[in-house]
Amino acid sequence: MIIDERMAAFIDSLDKGNTPFLDKIEKDALADQVPIIRKSMQSLLKFLLALTRPRNILEVGTAVGFSALLMDEYSPAGCRITTIEKYEKRIPVAAENFKRAGAEDRITLLEGDAAEILKTLEDSYDFIFMDAAKGQYIHFLPDIIRLLTPGGILISDNVLQDGDIVESRFAVTRRNRTIHARMRDYLYELKHSPVLETVVLPAGDGVTLSTKKAEAL
Repeated sequence: MIIDERMAAFIDSLDKGNTPFLDKIEKDALADQVPIIRKSMQSLLKFLLALTRPRNILEVGTAVGFSALLMDEYSPAGCRITTIEKYEKRIPVAAENFKRAGAEDRITLLEGDAAEILKTLEDSYDFIFMDAAKGQYIHFLPDIIRLLTPGGILISDNVLQDGDIVESRFAVTRRNRTIHARMRDYLYELKHSPVLETVVLPAGDGVTLSTKKAEAL
C-alpha cells in the first residue's frame, strides 16, 4: 500500500459508486480474482473524462472489460473506445460484457499482442489508458506517443508496484526484477521525454498522467 490504508479507505468511502451493471462486473471480477482498476483509479478516470471530454480513447489491457465500460459510461456522447487484450480466456468475457451493456457499436475489442497491434494503428487518440503487463509499458511507449494527439492525455496505472519501485533491485524478489527495472526505465522515459509532460501520483498502486506537448506536432 502506497498511502495509509485508513486514509485510502476513507477516500474510497466518499465515492458515489457506479451503475448496477458496472458494480456487478466488478463484484464478479473480484470473486474470480481478475485484477481490475481500484476505486481510486475509477474516481480519477471519471474526473479526467469529465475534464477532457475525449472523442477517441485507446485502452491497452481490457481484462473483462470493466474499465472500458466505465470509460464508456462516463465519456461524452459520440466517444469511441478501442481496447486491446491478448489473454484468450478473458477476451470472450469482455466481449460478452460489451454485448450485455449494448456498447458493441462504441467499443472495439482488438485481440492479440498489444506490441504488434499498436504498430498497425493509424488513428490518433486524445485519451490513452495503459493497464496491461507492467514489464511491457516501456516497449509500448514509442507507439503510444505516436498515437497520442498533442494535448492528449496518457494515464499509466500500477507504476509504483506496491512501493517496491523505490527499493534496490536486490531487495525485490528475483522473479520481479525485470519488471522492476523496466518500470523504472518507463518512469524515467516519461519524465524525460521531450514531447511529454508527466506527473507521478501515489494514487492506488501509483499512476502517471502525461500530456503530449503542442509543439510535438
